[in-house]
Amino acid sequence: MWPVLSLMLLCLWSTPGLAVAPADTRQAMHERSPQWLRAVGRLQVPGNRYRDGHYRHQTEDCSATLIASSGSQRANTIITAWHCLEFYRDLSEPISFTLKSAAGNTISREAYRLADGGGMHGDWAILRLYQPVAQHEIAGIKVSPGRADPELPITMAGYSRDDGIGLQGKQLTYDADCRITAQATDSTDSNCNAHKGASGGAVIQLSPEGEALFCGVVSRGDSEGLSIYVPVSRFRSALRQHLN
Repeated sequence: MWPVLSLMLLCLWSTPGLAVAPADTRQAMHERSPQWLRAVGRLQVPGNRYRDGHYRHQTEDCSATLIASSGSQRANTIITAWHCLEFYRDLSEPISFTLKSAAGNTISREAYRLADGGGMHGDWAILRLYQPVAQHEIAGIKVSPGRADPELPITMAGYSRDDGIGLQGKQLTYDADCRITAQATDSTDSNCNAHKGASGGAVIQLSPEGEALFCGVVSRGDSEGLSIYVPVSRFRSALRQHLN
């Protein structure tokens, strides 16, 4: 019996083309998670998409990150991915941004677009909240002064809409110890684990002092260990114009 079972296992292990699903390295947000994660919220964008000769209403569920300049007592700027706003046409329809405080309170704000990259080649967007969020409620994340160091780990966070740990977008998840695998001017590849819905989420690297710094915005991936983000260096000039 055992020799036969061992042979079967050996055949399964060595069969060409038999894919082994990569381990899901994400964690769900919990009380001992880094507090900066509270600055990553859910973004709901109403849209109208032209299909089969008609415009059809759809809501795009994404993620976005509250950021703030050093010393700010309140934050009113969020960053997400351009493609989350691709079908947003009716300005009378509000864009909704929702956060969870440490006390468990839901903080909801409406937002409007300030600037964006104009396409997947520049998959970033900057939005302004009509009402700011006070630092004592949730602190905005400071923006990194440079590109992330490929020799150091990064963390990627967002509201993935998978049926597993992401709970179909109801649970904030994060991959806390992933790595940069390739860098280009407009994008950075990583082995972080993220799923659809995490688009617009945060890419963070800790400073030497342990402070969380916003390094980029989640763009796309294959949900199996390849996640691509847009580095903040790609839109730093726009941020300087709009970040209070």
